[in-house]
Amino acid sequence: MRDLIEVLHPILNPVMSEMGLLESDWKDLVSSSTDTSFADVAMPCHSLSKFLRKSPLDIADDVLDKLGDSASEICEVTSVNGFLNFSANQKWLSNKLQNSLSDERLGVSIEETRTIVIDYSSPNVAKHMHVGHLRSTVIGDALNRMLTHKGHKIVAENHIGDWGTPFGMLIEHLIDLGLDSNSDFIDFNSFYSDARIKFDSDSEFATRSRARVVRMQASEPETIELWQMLVDKSLIHFNEVYQRMDVLLTNEDIAGESKYEATLPLILDKLEDAGLLEESEGAKVVYLDNWTNREGDPLPLIIQKADGGYNYATSDLACILDRIENVGSREFLYVVGAEQAQHFAMVFEVARKAKLMDDGVKAIHVPFGLVMGTDGKKLASRTGGAVHLNDLLMEAVERADSIVADKNPSLSKTDRAEVAEMLGIGAIKYADLSTDRNNNYTFEWEKMLSFDGNTAPYLQYAHARICSIFSKEGIDRKSTRQASINLSEDRELNLGRALIRFPESLDSACLSHSPHKLATQLHTIAQAFASFYEACPVLGSEDQLRESRLALCDLTARTLQTGLDLLGIASPQRM
Repeated sequence: MRDLIEVLHPILNPVMSEMGLLESDWKDLVSSSTDTSFADVAMPCHSLSKFLRKSPLDIADDVLDKLGDSASEICEVTSVNGFLNFSANQKWLSNKLQNSLSDERLGVSIEETRTIVIDYSSPNVAKHMHVGHLRSTVIGDALNRMLTHKGHKIVAENHIGDWGTPFGMLIEHLIDLGLDSNSDFIDFNSFYSDARIKFDSDSEFATRSRARVVRMQASEPETIELWQMLVDKSLIHFNEVYQRMDVLLTNEDIAGESKYEATLPLILDKLEDAGLLEESEGAKVVYLDNWTNREGDPLPLIIQKADGGYNYATSDLACILDRIENVGSREFLYVVGAEQAQHFAMVFEVARKAKLMDDGVKAIHVPFGLVMGTDGKKLASRTGGAVHLNDLLMEAVERADSIVADKNPSLSKTDRAEVAEMLGIGAIKYADLSTDRNNNYTFEWEKMLSFDGNTAPYLQYAHARICSIFSKEGIDRKSTRQASINLSEDRELNLGRALIRFPESLDSACLSHSPHKLATQLHTIAQAFASFYEACPVLGSEDQLRESRLALCDLTARTLQTGLDLLGIASPQRM
């Protein structure tokens, strides 16, 4: 626990100084213990052996002896196998919880504001959003929420694929279908694939498509109007998915490839001026030291293709320039799959060499793994194609509706539909966010919709269960926030320890761009509450004990609701 560590430092420092140690020699050894049932903070003494020329066991015993009772007001201290273990005592925990109880932010600090661009979701125009967009969307949205909560100005950018050579064939296909005056009947299930088949098999259509690209790049009004029609139709679909997922992205956050089209020649000039551009088979490329292909040959970053078209790297370099000069940001997060790691590493290196960004700019790739099916392969539809994201969301809600109907048949149809939406969408998002983003995870309906284990329904049920304690008795939750929290039972203490770790888990999640660290702590809180509620009567207790436990319940519900909201997940009040 970071707060306990900070309190312990001034107590430990005189003891360590007496033993001949500087603060720099020992303070980094103190770390949060993963075994919360054993100790709150563990300090290994093994690394101090080289300074003191003693065994870790003797060092731990010596420190314990010299501390005496100086830490007793804060914690209990024990020496076990060369570790000093500091377990926060009842009084210190109660005071910490009391502060959180009266704090709307539950102990979460506000940092000095930074402007942070988060690049996430990035679907393609004229295509359905599919399961491949799930992780970028939910991870990026969680980072948006968490970093905003910490006081930062977040500029969300949805870098949609809305420009380039495919649009020639899409516009020509639109005209051939007779839909160039009405996009309502465009079927994105087959629109792109049909255009691609025609482009590959019909040379006359391919010629028209290439000519259309030239007209689009020349900003011909008629062609731009048709292009805009495809973009607008796509935005309707994107927004339906975002609204259903309760994702913060709107049309105001669109920053597609088209936004940077006019800047691409400038990027070419800047790379030329920096002496970075070289020619390779008619293309303009940048070669970087230590980047080679599988054959060991120098690996180029392609800036302009031989046909004069620009590559993704050029657009990404234009993004960097725009985000620094126009957005005013010096910190960018790219929430993009792990397979793009090499691309971004090369783009960032070129941007620094060309002085598009200096060393003070933080350009960070936030990679993530794949969503896998139970067959061990990338999740796919029954036909082998990509699973449409909207279909996945609809199925989640349908499955959740059936579960809620069995679990609470007394709910009205309207209430059941509302709860099912929260559970279904929450289950999909939490299954993703509770996994270390660097890892692949398996998409399993039964597991993610279960009311047991580390799932959204488990956390949502814990929240609803607490709400029912107050609603059944008609108790005003706000009135409990004036009560004094006093912890006496072991399971009360365990719940208290879990709750005061909430701010630290959020900070850790933000610092490492890893929402699963927050999710893990929320699950720990929900587990601790279940144990507490089973062993410690709340409404059946009397007077001050009853008020203390009601206050603890309220604090738990607020923490769960706040944490779930920061992950973009709703908290039902009844289920």
